[in-house]
Amino acid sequence: MTVLPTSTIHRTWFHPLLLLVWTLLGAALRFTNLTAKPLWTDEFATIVFSLGHSFLTVPLDQPISAETLLEPLRYTPSTGISDVVRHLLTESNHPPLYFVLTHLWLRLFQSSGEYISVWGVRSLSVLFGVAAIPAVYGLSRLALRSRLVGHIAAVLMALSPFGIYLAQEARHYTLPMLWILSSLSCLIVAVRALCNRTSLPLWVCLVWIGVNGLGLATHYFFALTLVAEAIVLAGLGSVQLERWVGWFKPMSRFKPVALSQLPARGIWLRIGLVAVGTLASGLVWLPFLQRTQDSELTRWIYRDDRIGLALLEPLAQLLGGWMTMLYLLPIQADNRAIARISIVLILLAAAWTAIQLYQGIRVAYGESQRQLPIVVLGGFVGAAIALFLGITYVFGMDVTSAFRYNFVYFPAVMVLGGVGLAVRWQSGRRFVVIAIALFSLLGALTVITNLGYQKTHRPDLVTAAIQKHSHHPVLVAIAHHTHGQTGRLMGIAWEWQTHRSAVSDPLFLLAHQDQDERSPIRVLRRSLA
Repeated sequence: MTVLPTSTIHRTWFHPLLLLVWTLLGAALRFTNLTAKPLWTDEFATIVFSLGHSFLTVPLDQPISAETLLEPLRYTPSTGISDVVRHLLTESNHPPLYFVLTHLWLRLFQSSGEYISVWGVRSLSVLFGVAAIPAVYGLSRLALRSRLVGHIAAVLMALSPFGIYLAQEARHYTLPMLWILSSLSCLIVAVRALCNRTSLPLWVCLVWIGVNGLGLATHYFFALTLVAEAIVLAGLGSVQLERWVGWFKPMSRFKPVALSQLPARGIWLRIGLVAVGTLASGLVWLPFLQRTQDSELTRWIYRDDRIGLALLEPLAQLLGGWMTMLYLLPIQADNRAIARISIVLILLAAAWTAIQLYQGIRVAYGESQRQLPIVVLGGFVGAAIALFLGITYVFGMDVTSAFRYNFVYFPAVMVLGGVGLAVRWQSGRRFVVIAIALFSLLGALTVITNLGYQKTHRPDLVTAAIQKHSHHPVLVAIAHHTHGQTGRLMGIAWEWQTHRSAVSDPLFLLAHQDQDERSPIRVLRRSLA
C-alpha cells in the first residue's frame, strides 16, 4: 500500500473502504454460480432438518415416485424450531444452531408447499463466509497490530478456493469459522494479559465463554479448536517456563517468574472460569455425541486397516488440503492432460509459496512485538494439525480424508499468511504478494466453474447417464442404511425434475439393509416382480 500517497493511506476512510473492496470481491466470487452445482447428500440433510422435517417419512422397501421422495423438501410454515431440534438430534449427529438459523432464514424465501430454493439455502453459508473476510482482518489487526497484515489476510480469505468451496455449501462450516476467529481474538487478549501481567477484563471472559458455547452448538469439531487453544495456554503457562525462557524468544523480554509468583494470578483464575464455562456449555451435547459414536452416520470415517505406504495417505491428504487454502487449478477437468498439468503447477506454486511465507514469517518473528502472536497462532495451527494426526493414527478416525474439516484452523492460517506476505510487501517484493493473489484468484475461478472441489456425489452425471441410455421404465434403487442414501436418491430425483427429458419419470427404491446383507436383494426382486 506504500505505492499510494502517504496522505491517502492515513485518511480515516481509506482502510475501511479498502476492506470493503476485499469483502465485496469475496462476496462476488462466492455468489457467482451459486446454484450451478448439484445438491448432494449432506446438503439435503441440511434442507430436510432445517425445514423441521424428518427423513423417516420417506417410505422404505417399496417403489416410490419422485414427488413422494422429495416431499420433505417442501416448505411447510407449520413447522417450528422445536421440530428442527427434535428431528436433528434424533436422526443426525450434529448440534442444531446452524440448522435453526437456516430454518429462520428460509422463511424469507419460501411459500407454503413450494420446493426449497437452492439459492436460499446456500446463501446463508455464503453470508457467513463473506463475514469471515472482515473478521480475519480484525483478528490480524488485534494480534499483529498491523493494517497491512490485516488487508493481506483479508485478500487471502476473499480469494481462497477452500474458503469459497465452504461458503458455497449449504453446510455448517463458515459459521464456526466466525466463532473460531472470535475465540482466537479472546485467546490473544488473554495471552497478552498473561505476558504483560495486566488484568484480563471479565467481559472478555464472558464473551469467550459465549463464543465457545456457540461454536460447540454449531459443529462438534469446534472442540478441536478449544483443545488446540488449551495446548497453547498450557505451553505458555507451564511451570517449566523459567527453564525454557532461554530459547523461548517471545517470552525472553518478560521477566521469568514461577506461576506461584505471578502478581496476576487472577488472570489464571479467569482463564479457569472460561474453561469451566466452556466445559459446561459442551456437556449439554455430550449425551447426543455419545449416541452417534458407533452409528452408521460416522462409520465412513473409521479407517484402521492401513499398512505400508497407505500409512502416508493422511499426510498427503493434509498437504492437499493446505494447498487448496491458497491454490487450485482444474484438476477435475475432463481433459486428463489439463488435470495433470494443473497438479504439477499447483505443487510447484505451493512449494515456492511455502518458501516465501517461511522467510517472511521468520523475519517478522525477529521483531519483538510480533513474536508472541506468531507463536500463539503458529502454536494453535500446529496443535490442531497434531490433533488431526493423533485422531487419525491413534483412534483410527481419518479426519484428514475430508478437506472441509480443516475449517478448524483455516482462519489462523490466513492470518499467518498475511504476516509472511506483509514482510514481503514491506521489503519491496510486492510481485510476490501480487503473484500469489492472482494465482489464488485462478483457484477461486476454478471452484466457481466446477473444475475443482466438485461435489462428493454427482447426481447430475447419474441422471444424464440414465436419460441417455434408458429406453424402458426406470427404477433407481439403493441399499439403505441412513438418511445419507435417501439424500443420494433425492439428488437424482431433484436433477431429474430440473432437467427433464423424453424418458418417463423413474421410480425410486430405498431397500433397507439390516444385518442380513442379502435383504436389499430380496426387496429389489420383490419390487421388480
